[in-house]
Amino acid sequence: MSGQTVEEMQQEALEKKRLSQEQQAVIDKAREERDAKSRTSLQILPVPENAESMIAQAAAAVERAFKDGITRQTVRFALLTEDEEMSGEQNEWPGGAQQMHRESGRPLTEGLLKEVRAYTANQNSVEKLPPVIETKDIWDFDGSALCTATHAEDANGDVKALIFPNTDSKYLNDIETISRDVGPDNLFLLINPFWRDVESWSFNILQPNGKKRAQEVVFDNGFDVTYAVLRFSARGEDCVAVYSYPNEWQLYAYREDPAWFNQERPIWLGSSKTEPTSSQITELLNSRPEFKMSKNMRQLQRQLGNDDQ
Repeated sequence: MSGQTVEEMQQEALEKKRLSQEQQAVIDKAREERDAKSRTSLQILPVPENAESMIAQAAAAVERAFKDGITRQTVRFALLTEDEEMSGEQNEWPGGAQQMHRESGRPLTEGLLKEVRAYTANQNSVEKLPPVIETKDIWDFDGSALCTATHAEDANGDVKALIFPNTDSKYLNDIETISRDVGPDNLFLLINPFWRDVESWSFNILQPNGKKRAQEVVFDNGFDVTYAVLRFSARGEDCVAVYSYPNEWQLYAYREDPAWFNQERPIWLGSSKTEPTSSQITELLNSRPEFKMSKNMRQLQRQLGNDDQ
């Protein structure tokens, strides 16, 4: 009836089938990409239980970023001691920066450099030996130091980490020198720098160009945060935010768990594409039934319950 021969009709049917298969392949690919993106954005990284698990998380994040070509990175550890469990409470550090370096900053950094494998693309398939770790103090009174992981075979995979740099112009000079010595292909880390952003370099008569130089030396050269565990307080609750490249920030607040004799446990609040603010955390806390009552009210309620018994 269409005026086509049987062969023409068969050819047309095959062409429609081919187009349908191609369209379905495009749809399937788009669905896979969407699902993969969804899994990435919804991946919930747990709060590390202690220093060891935090180092493992940090090493994985640093390696992922390095494989994506990021050779200048910043890592912000929660400053735990070797035997300390993670909690929402922060250490007082009565010994100041020296104690922070000795009991937390240095051990965490050395542990990280022992774990990280940051070989460039030309590495061979032979398993390399663990690196040799060496740490040298820079200024003892402010806890700063340079930690180096060296591979005996060659410089491929060597890593340097500057611990506790602050806004003194000396550290901008150090970062510039170390970065040049490391070269563009090897990994250079800043560990818990004492600044948040370029605005941390407020005007200083002794460093009139400090802010401009910080922008050029640090922020124009990357040094993006690839792993962080931040502890802070919001609405009177002890909170933790965890970031691991390339996923979103995961936000937690500690709450007493009756099943664990009221021991505090982290409860997941949500995620954030950017470093969270206190107001953002407060909004999440207000939306959760577990935190309807304030921490003080929960403590009072438990106390009244004990008194009744």
